[in-house]
Amino acid sequence: MKAMVLAAGLGTRLLPFTLKRPKPLFPVVGQPLLLRIIEQLRQAGSNSILVNAHHLKEQIVAAMAGRPDVVVQEEIEELGTGGGLRLARDRFGDQPVLVVNGDICHDIDLAEVYQRHCESGAEVTMVLHDCPRFNNVQVGGGARVVGFGKEPIAKVSSLLAFTGIQVINPAVLELMPAGCFFNIIDCYQQLLAQGGTINGAVVREHFWTDMGTPTDYLALHDTLLTAKSKLRSGPAWGSPFFMGDDVRCGPDVKFHDWVAIGNNARIGEGCVLRRVVVWDGAVVAPGAKLTDTIVA
Repeated sequence: MKAMVLAAGLGTRLLPFTLKRPKPLFPVVGQPLLLRIIEQLRQAGSNSILVNAHHLKEQIVAAMAGRPDVVVQEEIEELGTGGGLRLARDRFGDQPVLVVNGDICHDIDLAEVYQRHCESGAEVTMVLHDCPRFNNVQVGGGARVVGFGKEPIAKVSSLLAFTGIQVINPAVLELMPAGCFFNIIDCYQQLLAQGGTINGAVVREHFWTDMGTPTDYLALHDTLLTAKSKLRSGPAWGSPFFMGDDVRCGPDVKFHDWVAIGNNARIGEGCVLRRVVVWDGAVVAPGAKLTDTIVA
């Protein structure tokens, strides 16, 4: 199985933190999210993984070094969710490709998703769920996707949200022009207009979140570190206080609720941290009192 991780976005809603590192490399309880995604794809049966990169792409190249099953597609210009896939068209051959957004944390069974697509006869399978904040995929009978947008039409039975996980028959990508910015949803609208089929694989009772904003990123840590998560796969996250290697804390430091501290971080004397993520190598000044904060 071939797979692709979309990791080229600018992450503008996460500024200023994305000035320092690209969103897929944000640490989640000490591990860059992209590394977790790569491992999930391997467990699903992928032995050929493509990661596209644009913003701070040299960091993604470095993070993927030494992984022979992973190739980084470096993009000089921003190409969007469709343009990056179009650029990779010749790498995929003719078999369906599993595509995952590089900013989601989930426990959805990717192998099952791929198998369902192969059995469906559809050109595209989009994994969907009910998430009111993002519900804008129009689904009709037989869980077929019939359109996009929140405005209901006659043949729509429900509005659901796209999880950022999809399986695509590579020939579909030829609907997009090569070498320019393109949105994959625009491609899918063209596909539907031409009579193509997009299957909606609806999932329930799963764990899923994206890291679109600083609030989302902190909420993910709150969920993972305080045993609120339904996550069925991945590491055991442990206690509400995570500490990486070679962390140095001064005297009289206090932690509350939950805290995640990366490798080689320095926490000054008398600090009070409540619901805080400290990145690798970051320094918290003595006496700081931080709440709901990312220290980069």
